[in-house]
This record gives sequence, structure tokens and C-alpha cells, in this order.
Amino acid sequence: MEVKTFTADELFYWLTAKEDFLLLDVRNEVEFGRFKVEGPYPIDMINVPYMEFIEHEQESVDRVPRGRKIRIVCAKEGSAQYVGEILVNHGFTDVASMLTGIKAWGNLLAPIRVNDGEGYELYQFRRPGKASCSYGLVYGKEMMLFDPSKSVGAYQSFAEQRGCAIIRTFETHRQADYISGSPMLVKATGAQITAPGPDFKEARFHYTPAVDGEIYTFAGGGPEVKVMHTPGHTPGSTSYLVDGKFLISGDTVFILSIGRPDLGGMVEEWSKMLFNTMTQKIRPLDDGIIALPGHYMDWREADDRLAFMASMGKIKADNSNIYGIEDENEFFKFIKENMRTQPEEYAKIREINAGLREVDAEEQDILDLGKNECAASAQPPR
Repeated sequence: MEVKTFTADELFYWLTAKEDFLLLDVRNEVEFGRFKVEGPYPIDMINVPYMEFIEHEQESVDRVPRGRKIRIVCAKEGSAQYVGEILVNHGFTDVASMLTGIKAWGNLLAPIRVNDGEGYELYQFRRPGKASCSYGLVYGKEMMLFDPSKSVGAYQSFAEQRGCAIIRTFETHRQADYISGSPMLVKATGAQITAPGPDFKEARFHYTPAVDGEIYTFAGGGPEVKVMHTPGHTPGSTSYLVDGKFLISGDTVFILSIGRPDLGGMVEEWSKMLFNTMTQKIRPLDDGIIALPGHYMDWREADDRLAFMASMGKIKADNSNIYGIEDENEFFKFIKENMRTQPEEYAKIREINAGLREVDAEEQDILDLGKNECAASAQPPR
């Protein structure tokens, strides 16, 4: 009996299809506590570290229930394969290890179409390992991307399957929680970057500044993309209104929160920006506009199709504790009461995303792992 292998894509399918299996994570307890596989439905998962199998083999094997499909994940692949072989030697019959380890889950992109019948295609690329979303807008033979991650090969394959070229990437802000793929896509495809000047003024790569109210279109027409300056999460935070119907909101509007304004160390100043944005630009938006956020906190925010999208009317109603604040001081009080320590890697990621620091692929994977901490409130208000 051999230990089989599986991919992160297969794991995502099993989780969304409610397949019956046990997920065995053999990383150490610290790494498991920091970042683990999450899905839209409860996961039957246990953590038995690899070293436990080496030092206390029989005791560790006894912790794994028999008669189940066992799917193993580790840091880099080798430990999962090793533990799988131990289980097979102890009589387990359906054992598989995940290829390339937990980083494959961290980098996974799961696209889903979020519009219907408008003559163009708008896709949400869910990234369950980061609880983040990027977007792709396709019209004719061209594709625009919004906040792409460093998994550039996945976007390229997606575009190739649809017979289109990636012509432009849009950044909503200078990301702190994950490494942007825009500079990599420029090198790979020749695409152009549009990004907010206040966030990227130090950038060491070429980009077109996002100008409030400016319109972007495709060569053959199609949906318009309107730049909407929405500062607060960062001074340059920008949203993009697609076809007057879909707001790609970056880290400004979340389904069950808003973006936190304290990541730059100027919480009072940025809170004022965010309060003005929320009261003067976001709250007046038509209730029928569909918000497409850059992040989510957990899968409870997904709709019936497991897409992260909601009407502005619903978002304002569900977040009345935020959108109902009329006083700037009360808003700042809300922000301060919900402040928490930001992950230490965020400062380094910000430098990388402006081209101010270079790191190798292995360090990129390490920095990029882990769920985002970008919402102003740590827990959904439900």
C-alpha cells in the first residue's frame, strides 16, 4: 500500500463538497496555532506533530482514528509523506499527503464568477489560506486584474484558458498582509499597473497613478472601471467601481467590518480619513451596488455559492454599529477599542510591495502565510 498525494485544489474541492475525511496536520503546535486550514463547513482535523511520530510512534498512531480517509498536511511535504508511510505500515489503507505542504494551501486561488449576463465576466479569486480576494474582469480578449497575489501562474493559466491577455493590474492600496503579484505580472505579461500615488510614491517600479474619477476601459469598449479614492485604511486606499454595479473595495468595505486604519502607525490621522470616507463616499452609495471586498474574517460571510459579495444596503444594515456612527470622536473611540497588535511581518511586506526590499521565493512563502488581520473589528458583529 502506497501513500497517495493530493493537491491544494483537491483539498478545497473536498471541503466545499463536504467530503468525509480526517485532516491530519503534522506541523508543530506553534505553527498549527498560527495558521491552519479553514473551510466553509466544519473540518474534522487533528494536530499530531511530526516529531511526536518520531519519538512516540505507537502513541501517535493511536491518536489517529482508524477506518477513515486520512489526508496529511505538513510544512513542506516531506514530513507528511513520512507520517503517511508510518500509518500505512500500521495498517491504514487510505492515506494521502498534500503536495508542496501548507504553502500550497496558502497560495491557492479558487475563482468563481460573480456577475451574470452583462456581456463581460467578473471573477472573484478566493484565497482561503489568506482569507483574501482578488478579482479578474474579462471582456473580449482582454483581462484586468485587481489586487493580484504572487500566484501569478494561476492568473496566467486562467487568462490563457479564456484566450485573453492580461493588460492591466489595479492596486487598491499598498498591501501589508500579502505580497502583491502586480510587479511580477508586468515582467511576465507586459501588463501595466494602476496604483494610488499616496501609497506608492516611493515605489521602485513604474505605475500609473490612480486618479479619483478617472475611467478605464477595454480596447473594444465593455464595462467601465471608475477610480474612487477611499482613503483611511491607508492614505491612498482606492476602490474601483465596475460598470456602475460592482465596487471592488479593497480593504475599505468588508462584509462584516471595515478596514483598520492603524497599520501605518498614524491611527488618529488615518481614522479621520476613514471616517470622512465612510460618511461622505461609502454611506451615500446606492444600496443596490454590490461590494466585492479584499478580505473576509471567516466563511460565515460567504453567500450560498460561497462567494464573498453583498449589496451595500445589506452591508450598511449589518454593520449599523459602524455605519450609524455620526460623530468623528465616537468613530475614533470605536477604532481604538478594537485595535490589536499587527503581525510583525507586515512592515517588511509593505517594503516588498513598493520594491524597496527583495527577498527570495522561500522567504516570500513564509511571509505570505497566515490569515489576514486587516479588519477594524476582530470578530464579526453577529
